[in-house]
Amino acid sequence: MSDASDSARVPWAEVLTRAQAPSLVLVCLGVWLHAADALIVATMLPAVVRDLGGAAYVSWSVALYELGSIVAGTVSALWVLRWGVHRAMVGAALVFALGCIVSAVAPGMPVLLVGRLLQGLGGGGLSALAFIGVARLFSPRLMARVMALISILWGASAFLGPLIGGLFVTYATWRTGFLFFAAQACALACLILFGIGFPGNAQAGPAPRRAPLGRLALLAAGTLLVASAGVSVSWRRTPALLGLGFAAISAFLWLDRRHAETRLLPRHAFGLGTPAGAALLMNLLLSMATIGLATYGPILMTVIHHIPAITAGYVLAAEAIGWSLTAVALSGAPETQDTRHILGGMVVVTLGVGGMIWAIPHGPVGLIAAFATLQGAGFGSAWTFVLRRARRLVAPDDLERLSGAMSSVGHFGYGLGAALTGIVANAAGFSERAGADEARHVALAVYGFCLPMAILGLGATVRFVRPAQPSTLAR
Repeated sequence: MSDASDSARVPWAEVLTRAQAPSLVLVCLGVWLHAADALIVATMLPAVVRDLGGAAYVSWSVALYELGSIVAGTVSALWVLRWGVHRAMVGAALVFALGCIVSAVAPGMPVLLVGRLLQGLGGGGLSALAFIGVARLFSPRLMARVMALISILWGASAFLGPLIGGLFVTYATWRTGFLFFAAQACALACLILFGIGFPGNAQAGPAPRRAPLGRLALLAAGTLLVASAGVSVSWRRTPALLGLGFAAISAFLWLDRRHAETRLLPRHAFGLGTPAGAALLMNLLLSMATIGLATYGPILMTVIHHIPAITAGYVLAAEAIGWSLTAVALSGAPETQDTRHILGGMVVVTLGVGGMIWAIPHGPVGLIAAFATLQGAGFGSAWTFVLRRARRLVAPDDLERLSGAMSSVGHFGYGLGAALTGIVANAAGFSERAGADEARHVALAVYGFCLPMAILGLGATVRFVRPAQPSTLAR
């Protein structure tokens, strides 16, 4: 019987062994830094805006972080081929630490945004490398259990991140919170360099000679142009910048298909003609649809419902906790049930996105948390099995590209979604002086914009779970 068919009967004791420990530490610590940082910064963001101003750039704090994550995620497979998983993760951890330090000492919003970009480069690298590590360091038999462990860690970070952020805002400063994560990233780099031995398949192999800097510049420019379109909304400037931004992103995709040696994405990325392309499109659209909660949720909840930052942080944490609990509960499901869990999970995500249209403006806060939990539970139901199914459907020479792309495309969706919701929020009158009524109007606009993207993502999900034809697998 195959490994795939045995996956439902893998006991936890087979994963939690001394032999697997170095690989588990490598992927789990990288996930912790990325996941906890995202929630602690979201919790601290209202205090950052009060101290530094720059409400028009709230979406930039997410978009630039995700832009760095995109760049790091898209080249992560090349980093692994050139340096190996462990050396690549050391570099990502040090860049992340530098970004945290820059944010901690920022005198104003522009410098903080530079720090967020560096954090994105490091954090996106850590996240993508963790997913590559799962595919590269563990057998297919163990993948679902390892993904469940990562989900447990994600849930722990979801609980601790808002608590840590709230404690720093209440009893210290948000600047200390950034320094706290800088210290952890430096500790991770030292642990990898001096404290852990890695299996041979973590070592470097043949790698392309050139990094695709021109294509990455196009991708970065496109995302920045879209984000710039929302800073000062006008009927001439905003459509022009949006058009230029999407043209640059399209040029990146066209050029990437033409460069076989340094191609960053799998063949036919975002095309509905192949299951792997549909998986990436599903990931992109649903990431765009759900980022509105993290981008504007804490600020809008504090203004509309008069709750403290730590409470808003725990509403965000409900999403990640729902993700983790569901992923762990379903991690032993056999491969024959993958399509059922993927489609059902993404239906639940879409319901959660739709519920935010009412819950954020009108409350109560418990209802917002319930819909956030729905979003997380839907992703938790689907995501372990998305990676397993997509991994089986991709060509062997695209395995690392797909593993890295599943993370980097999610970051791209978050960055693009944050940029687009920034346009919607600023057009609706969002500012640091907005009262409850203005904030309700902004919330209706932002979350009403997110729902159509979720519905389109659900359509891509339907294509992804359809039985694959041999002709599509061979492409």
